[in-house]
Amino acid sequence: MPLDAQVEKILYGAHRSSTPPFPILGAQLARIAYQKAIVTVDVAPLPMHDVSDLTLELPGRTLTVRQYAPREHSWAEPMPALMFFHGGGFTVGSIETHDRLCRVLARGGDCLVYSLDYRLAPEHKFPAAADDAFDALAWLDREALSLGVDPARIAVGGDSAGGTLAAACALHARDLGMPLVLQMLIYPGLCSWQDTESHKRLTHGYLLDADVIQWFFSQYLRSDADRDDWRFAPLMAPSLARVAPAWIALAEFDPLLDEGLSYAERLRSAGVPATSVVYEGMIHAFFQHGGFVPKARQAHAQACAALQSAFWPERHQEGR
Repeated sequence: MPLDAQVEKILYGAHRSSTPPFPILGAQLARIAYQKAIVTVDVAPLPMHDVSDLTLELPGRTLTVRQYAPREHSWAEPMPALMFFHGGGFTVGSIETHDRLCRVLARGGDCLVYSLDYRLAPEHKFPAAADDAFDALAWLDREALSLGVDPARIAVGGDSAGGTLAAACALHARDLGMPLVLQMLIYPGLCSWQDTESHKRLTHGYLLDADVIQWFFSQYLRSDADRDDWRFAPLMAPSLARVAPAWIALAEFDPLLDEGLSYAERLRSAGVPATSVVYEGMIHAFFQHGGFVPKARQAHAQACAALQSAFWPERHQEGR
């Protein structure tokens, strides 16, 4: 399929932009540029019943977790919850850049969403982000009842590098015996080396260029040895058996496409229910283009339907 017409306009604007590429800007300025760019094409923020920033005290560090509640909830009427990890190559992105997407998922999934402001590189190298993700998930599981969360209905999700963290969390939760009802992986990074056919075919001109990918990883990884750690590359995990069911959103013109397809196939081969959807004409990060790209809003609806199916199976059955 050809590129979506609206996506072409986004790529044209990016090509014509006077903002230097991330590797030239450096991490601090890249974070500012990313946040400014996302707002111009993202959906408008949906109203919530409550949005609160919670403080998570961990050994040697304090993290912020933003809670999104689409409606009133309590320990007496607990709700399902999605632990969400933002994208940005482990280097840019924040709970602010993904605030609008989290609102969409909370409203459409009829669930609480907890968005983690994990530590970023290069200030915090691998495995800092993975450690933060694991600890935040353990916190959510441990504090579920006091938060008004149903501990039997917890999912993990994220986009891009956040999808990497979500997939790693699903593996970690399996090893701990912590049940999850879903892993929502939105164009996740999953492989050690960027040598797939889609990486070779889409090296430049589709927003996520090959040199930017390698720059992200040079910020986060301590050495190439970290590439073979499943916490960075979940495809390196010896077994994917017994992990949570997966819903995987992929983009046709995304260098990460092939690794997402490979992961879905490995999950299915391991007996794990896995739905993979390739969105034709789309590029990396298109979930944050919903204010400009109608197909992105369609993908939002399908992601929310996947959450509803995992969290509210009785509704799903009634709707058939």
